[in-house]
Amino acid sequence: MAAAPVWSVDPRTGKQREQVAVEATAQEVDAVVRAAHEARGFLADRTVRAAFLRSAADRLQAAKDTLVEVADAETALGPVRLTGELARTCYQLRAFADIVDEGAFLDVVISHPDDTATPPIPDLRRYKVPLGVVAVYSASNFPFAFSVAGGDTASALAAGNPVVVKSHPDHPGLSELVAKVVRNAAADHGIPAGVLGLVHGFEAGVELIKHPLVAAAGFTGSIRGGRALFDAAAARPVPIPFHGELGSLNPVVVTEAAAVERAEAIGLGLAGSMTMGVGQFCVKPGLVLVPSGAAGDGLVKSLTDAVSDTDAGVLLDHRMRDNFIAGVAERAELPDVESPVTPGAGGEHTVSPGFLTVPASRLAAEGAHDLLLEECFGPVTVVVRYDDEDEVKGVLSRLPGNLTATVQLSEGEAAGEGRGGEILAELTPLAGRVLVNGWPTGVAVAPAQHHGGPYPATTSTSTSVGGTAIERWLRPVAYQNAPAALLPVELRDENELGLPRRFNGRLER
Repeated sequence: MAAAPVWSVDPRTGKQREQVAVEATAQEVDAVVRAAHEARGFLADRTVRAAFLRSAADRLQAAKDTLVEVADAETALGPVRLTGELARTCYQLRAFADIVDEGAFLDVVISHPDDTATPPIPDLRRYKVPLGVVAVYSASNFPFAFSVAGGDTASALAAGNPVVVKSHPDHPGLSELVAKVVRNAAADHGIPAGVLGLVHGFEAGVELIKHPLVAAAGFTGSIRGGRALFDAAAARPVPIPFHGELGSLNPVVVTEAAAVERAEAIGLGLAGSMTMGVGQFCVKPGLVLVPSGAAGDGLVKSLTDAVSDTDAGVLLDHRMRDNFIAGVAERAELPDVESPVTPGAGGEHTVSPGFLTVPASRLAAEGAHDLLLEECFGPVTVVVRYDDEDEVKGVLSRLPGNLTATVQLSEGEAAGEGRGGEILAELTPLAGRVLVNGWPTGVAVAPAQHHGGPYPATTSTSTSVGGTAIERWLRPVAYQNAPAALLPVELRDENELGLPRRFNGRLER
């Protein structure tokens, strides 16, 4: 494959700013992966690993002004948003360092021999080990938190795996800077720079997923791109785990009682959530079921007023802008679809937010209106007006898997009256995170967080946010009747490292 220049582009003007790098050739991808593979042993010591993650966070925070400036020039997301995202990224690195120190993720289980059991139990000792080199495909909409030093990279490094990142073309300059900062942090602890590789270019991404030394991959992006890589990962002579976040509609159900009780507040909340970040969040509410009649009308009016007062914004690149404009125009042309606030082109480089409405009956069976059940990236949502509970169930039954699903309940329904519990049960099979009386935008980095869902939201049952994201990059191994002197220190009876473990059936903390 021929190398091509990699340019930093200003999304506010669509003009190239500067050449950042060149696309990696197949030979260069091979060299980067092999360097990562050679760095595996330097992550074996958990103390060093945790210190490396904390140093990476400290160095990223110290470089905040430069990083945010470059990120804003390449993404137009704004200094306030980017500063917050960088802080989240640093917090995430430190949180994984704490997880590495604690050691519970190793899942140590020790069973001593028992000749009285049927069948007899030998000496068995089980824990989890790193998979190997992890390929990470950066996302466009989170240039810090889902990119070079984002959640996939942080969790993979925490698990003891070196990483090779395929940069996103929307922020190549930032990718180079962040990689340099993290490599400097690695050098602080005697870890070679190869522990974090970086490649640019579409073909490089294809070569990366096919490389025999790549043991797993993480992806955040479109259904089309993610599915192609997922299929490639499965088609390898030795298939590998592929943890992809591909797309999500994030449905919301507003009960009639909730609409009667607080139509204005729900409309305002929906407007803020669907336009946040110019609608470029993977958890943007893209389909909202609202009752017909006066209660629903009040909600739609509130939404109309709020969205009408929202300024046009810049999307991450002009390709996304073109797709957004074409996508909303195609949807608006469908029969019985109305546009109380028409989404589409703003200025020459911006888009204006808006929303569409459609009767629930139009989504009852397969047809042209199925387009409304597909994610449209940008500041738009589809309000589905329903007449009764059967129509709500009918629409929900036609939805694919999602990252989130939300229900807006009245005060009484939230206290257990009416169908609140039933709706929650109907939403649970559709999503990895189910919200009550909130909005899905904003994914907290917390131990109990789950950012994933049934396909096509994700290609696995794992999460890409929160402490349990580390589990994606580990595999269990058990030793049977191994002499104590040959066992990994983590599996010895003495528990010199003070690890949480299950010892002869009893949980030790």
